Amino acid sequence: CGAKLPVIALIAAAFFDNSPLVAVGAYFIGMAAIVISGIMLKKTRPFMGDPAPFVMELPPYHMPTIVNILRVMWERGWSFIKKAGTIILISSIVIWAGSTIGWSDGTFGWSADTPLETSILGYFATGAAWLFAPLGFGNVKATVATLMGLVAKEEVAAVFGVLGFGGMSALSAFSFLIFNLLCAPCFAAMGAIKREMNSARWTAFAISYQCGFAYAVSLVIYQLGMLFTGNYGWHIAGGVVAILIICA
Repeated sequence: CGAKLPVIALIAAAFFDNSPLVAVGAYFIGMAAIVISGIMLKKTRPFMGDPAPFVMELPPYHMPTIVNILRVMWERGWSFIKKAGTIILISSIVIWAGSTIGWSDGTFGWSADTPLETSILGYFATGAAWLFAPLGFGNVKATVATLMGLVAKEEVAAVFGVLGFGGMSALSAFSFLIFNLLCAPCFAAMGAIKREMNSARWTAFAISYQCGFAYAVSLVIYQLGMLFTGNYGWHIAGGVVAILIICA
């Protein structure tokens, strides 16, 4: 998904001094996720048996023309402009409003000084932040970015642009990046999955599997990273879980 590139660029620039290894690492982790998922799912009952024959007809290859290149550039560029001017803009306004409306000094209302934790947005995000604590980014800002990423992956960068990063470490940021790259895609892609599978049950399974797999991979990355750096503390339990996931 091309919309994930801004997320990779954002994390690489903010936490890894624009290192190209961040994008390379994310790419190969994604490739490994495909292979590992295939091996695991093949061992489950719904996917057992002989593989079905797969035939794909490839079109004849030819050198692209300038007209075709410009047409594709225009279509994709205009598609992003429309998304940026509608979904992303509206979502950014909602995020900004939700972070500035809330309780400040014992009164409810709008104020630029409203603490994020006592804002409307903060109250909603706090309820889900604990879920991401074992992954290293269990704070309100990262939680909002993750949830808004389900609307459109570009929203991840938009949220951090409005709210800031919230003091994540480089390890937490990389764990956050991997989770958002491997988890369920945006709503538009989920709709495409539903159309292709033509089954609500299999669509729910696909989305649940993606989120669960992303959670497990991010948990392993963060918890083992904490163990290797010696900053484990209470994370020793998480490290044990991470090792069990690898062994499984």
